[in-house]
Amino acid sequence: MSASTDPLAVRRRLEERYRRLAEALQVRPVAAIVARFNEIDGGTLGALVSVQLFTTVLPLIIMGFSYLTGFADNASPGTVFSRELGLVSPLTEHVRAAFGHSSHLRSGWTFVGVAGFLVWGIPMSITIAGIFAKAWRRQQFGLRGKLWRGVVWFALYLTMIAVRERIAFGGDHHSAMRVLRFVASLAPVWIFWSVTPALLVRGGGRGRTQLVLAGLAGVVIDGTIIPLAARMVFPPLLSGWDEFGPIGVAMALLTWCGVIGTGWVVTACMGAVLWERTAPSRTVIESQTDEEGTTAH
Repeated sequence: MSASTDPLAVRRRLEERYRRLAEALQVRPVAAIVARFNEIDGGTLGALVSVQLFTTVLPLIIMGFSYLTGFADNASPGTVFSRELGLVSPLTEHVRAAFGHSSHLRSGWTFVGVAGFLVWGIPMSITIAGIFAKAWRRQQFGLRGKLWRGVVWFALYLTMIAVRERIAFGGDHHSAMRVLRFVASLAPVWIFWSVTPALLVRGGGRGRTQLVLAGLAGVVIDGTIIPLAARMVFPPLLSGWDEFGPIGVAMALLTWCGVIGTGWVVTACMGAVLWERTAPSRTVIESQTDEEGTTAH
């Protein structure tokens, strides 16, 4: 009888897992999140995601804005980033000038042109799936599972940022209404990050009530901290790099992507820690047990 089928050995492994889980729950949440981030080498993963964001998502945002404005001569994709970063004159004009006019992108709005960036979104989504698998301590899906789940996740992500943008910046309003619209724009963010573990993590649909709580990690980090920090940090950053012209704008946007990429890794770690602390211990242990059983096969 092998160790994997010996009832006594199985019982001892389960007892050991329960013991380790109980010890982990005694650690403070912030310390547990930092430890999980270091465990999966979060800094390196965040840098990798930042490059993929810069080369995939930003071009799609630029192309999408140009299409929605009808490739007008008086519209600039820089308007999107100026809004997100809370820029004011003269930085707004500098960013708009760096991106040029939407009319220049009309020739790029072809099936091949747009599909090229969409295809590059699949490797990014597979990277995100790997990050969540590591943070949630689960085995990754096979190639076919990664592929279709990555496609669905990337489509949901693009939908989320479009809906969020529409809610948050859909018209000119006074300060109080802007705050209400910002709060309302967090709803799609919450839904997206609640669905992400269920889609990208093997067995991630367990403890569905706790997944909603884990989605709050995305609301706090991706929906609140990063946008507010961007409005405080990037205007002076852009001012310091203004003398570099369009290269300075590109450097600032790459830095912004680095912050977002690292934030996504922290979101995965925070969501995993919150799920483990709120889901029933049996659910957590069974998920880990199933993963080991899958690995053994």
